[in-house]
Amino acid sequence: MKSTAALLLRGLKHNLKAGLRLATFLRVSRYDFRVSPGDFVLLWAFNLLAWLAGGMLRGGFPGYVDFGALPTALAEIPLVLLASVVIASLYRRRELALALALCLTSPGALFELVSSTIVIALRFAGAETPPALQLTAYAAYLLWVLAVTLRALWVAAGWHRRQFVHGSVLLVVLFVFLLNYMPRTEFWAAYQDLSADTTQSPILQEDVFHAQGGLLDANLAALQPQRAGTVDLYFVGFAPYGTQDVFGKELHTVARLMRERFDATGRTLLLSNDPETLGDLPIASATNLRTALERVGQIMDAGEDVLFLYITTHGSEDGELSVELEPLELSQIRPAALSRMLHDSGIKWKVLVISACYSGGFIDPLKDENTLIITATDASNQSFGCDNGEDFTWFGKAYFDEALRRTRSFDEAFQFARQAVAQREREQGLTASNPQMYVGAAIKDKLAGLEARLRAQ
Repeated sequence: MKSTAALLLRGLKHNLKAGLRLATFLRVSRYDFRVSPGDFVLLWAFNLLAWLAGGMLRGGFPGYVDFGALPTALAEIPLVLLASVVIASLYRRRELALALALCLTSPGALFELVSSTIVIALRFAGAETPPALQLTAYAAYLLWVLAVTLRALWVAAGWHRRQFVHGSVLLVVLFVFLLNYMPRTEFWAAYQDLSADTTQSPILQEDVFHAQGGLLDANLAALQPQRAGTVDLYFVGFAPYGTQDVFGKELHTVARLMRERFDATGRTLLLSNDPETLGDLPIASATNLRTALERVGQIMDAGEDVLFLYITTHGSEDGELSVELEPLELSQIRPAALSRMLHDSGIKWKVLVISACYSGGFIDPLKDENTLIITATDASNQSFGCDNGEDFTWFGKAYFDEALRRTRSFDEAFQFARQAVAQREREQGLTASNPQMYVGAAIKDKLAGLEARLRAQ
């Protein structure tokens, strides 16, 4: 018994050393690994302990082992083994299956160490780290893991062009599947300090941090293509102020309205900084908005389809739309930047609705004959209703939840909403927000055709 245990421990030492050389792209061969079922099981057990230790470093003390996270991690084992068996059959080498599975598993502890280092470094850096640098670090980590995965196939099986290409495709598919559909949560959970403000940094929680990596691409990939001969409406909702929940809640209700009354099912994309949805929706940053508009522009038929872009947030007197997700330091959006995003997207027909204080200042930089622009205020006044716990801002309630449930005409709904908001402001003795609308000459006929199609459904 002692002899067997000693052999397994010696094998673990060899496999960890070989895995380190594999992951750092130093010279290593398949003969540097010790391959047996016992070696594979012991290596997996060691990796689980490394995962637990990393969670302790990230979460701190006191805490507890969350066994609810274990099934997802253990489910990786049969998936890795199954992929290895399939690849071994491609190479017609039965013995390759366990060897490849062990090679793929050997750098696991190092992956955990590097991932933990990134998360902890970002947490300590806080708002001083540009979000672009954070996303770059995460992308670089994922590319490194993928490169090491493919090198493991090379080391374990050698170069056979057709088999290697097919095996690589299978491993990439497995990698993407695990990343998007089976992300690990923490094995170690720290007890929450109820006296601390835990709402300020959800993006730095590891599960949210990892989930954000593929959310935008996944949501964009889910968009349905345009239908030839049909004027399709593509809805992009943008709620970038994460400190107050009213914007995120309003965005979801507006999106549901667009799907139900404007045939936007399958053609709706939401970006939000609401802490409640950070695990499900891409963050609302200027970079993500630019990427989203570019990709939507590629999906749409520029001559046929219409973009409806809705932005709900705070605005400032100096002409900026507020983008906030603590503790990240995100770029604010100015009229010139939004104009450039829309121009670069190649989208021709546009309906732009901006619900924010001083949002009327966006009309002149954005207007053209192919665009309808609606703002909750003029360039000099504030809008109202931006409070935690509310389901709508005042303008959002009047325009979407009331007016657009009565009509499918965007400009007719504006007239109704303008009057409703003005009456509410007068009743409460507030300075008029004075909502604004600009209608380009060419967009009128385009929207009339869309309205007629929707009425006929």
